Amino acid sequence: MKDYRKARKTVDVSVGESVRIMRELQELSQTDLAELTGIPQSTLSGIENNRINLGVERAKTLARALRCHPAVLVFPGWDIKDRPAA
Repeated sequence: MKDYRKARKTVDVSVGESVRIMRELQELSQTDLAELTGIPQSTLSGIENNRINLGVERAKTLARALRCHPAVLVFPGWDIKDRPAA
């Protein structure tokens, strides 16, 4: 099967955008997510606008609330197929 081309990344998604996208897919407002996580709404806004670093602990907290793996938030553009073999 040599009649195909590997897909190329056409859109870059930032960490903040990945948080916003996952939040919106769950139909949550920033206020809703703040209540679920204990992270202030102003901090969530800063994360989504890439003004505040997500950090490991916040990524874990948000991932639990958004029902996803933390890597989805921390490495939004990472493709496992591009990873070198171990």
